[in-house]
Amino acid sequence: MSNTVLLIHGAWLNSRSWDAVKARYEARGFTVVAPDWPYDDRSPEELRAMPDEKLASLGIAEILDHYTQIIGECPEEPILIGHSAGGVWVQHLLNRGLGVAGVAIDPAPTPGVRLGPHAIVSALPVFFDWGSWKKTETMSRSYFRKRFAQLIPEGQADALYDKYIVPTPGKIWWDGIVSAAPIRWDNPDRAPLLLIGGELDLIADASMTQAIYEKQKQAPSLTEIRIFPGRSHWTLLDPGWEEVADYALDWAVANARAPRNHPVQQEESVISAK
Repeated sequence: MSNTVLLIHGAWLNSRSWDAVKARYEARGFTVVAPDWPYDDRSPEELRAMPDEKLASLGIAEILDHYTQIIGECPEEPILIGHSAGGVWVQHLLNRGLGVAGVAIDPAPTPGVRLGPHAIVSALPVFFDWGSWKKTETMSRSYFRKRFAQLIPEGQADALYDKYIVPTPGKIWWDGIVSAAPIRWDNPDRAPLLLIGGELDLIADASMTQAIYEKQKQAPSLTEIRIFPGRSHWTLLDPGWEEVADYALDWAVANARAPRNHPVQQEESVISAK
């Protein structure tokens, strides 16, 4: 079993969104790695005030290569857990043969899967912003309150927006349409995968998570799905997030494949032999 967990955040958020989950997993004795996307490694307040100019040109290929490198630097093959766009990155990384198990929580639109109606509506602000493929996008407070985290108690939305929300590259939406690499659904080298959806998700429809499952279950390794009732896209920060976080990790631990030779382990073996 792997004792290392790699947490992969989605659009509009950075690694700060994993703080509570990371602490909970570490309290159970796991080594938890929760990196930012490239150019996202400052506080949300700093990023909103002055996003890195290079963030505007960041695309899916660069993000996946970034996480591939991080996986190679882990002490062992990790469990991969991603939220939203991070749930898409998990599927791509598994497709590359990486990880001992993967969990995609509220996965965003995934190449080859029909979009859900909520996903279409939620993407319109980016697609209707001319030139969004070459600039950073900022979520409005209204969008956050009404679609991203609609279950937040009244009066708390602004504080949570300030604490967590960051600009994100519009390019990743366009890449998802025109240039994202396809996923091989029947990939024999794919590790076990759990798909988690939220019944009330207005960003990544539960029906879309089900559609992704129908594609991914073509792989010979275990593929399962769990739709949590009454939960929004903000599921890992809404009250009761512990149930979702624990289910994800417990499933991955129970169903992970045996770790294989890892690049770091191979390098250390060569050094030891000299």
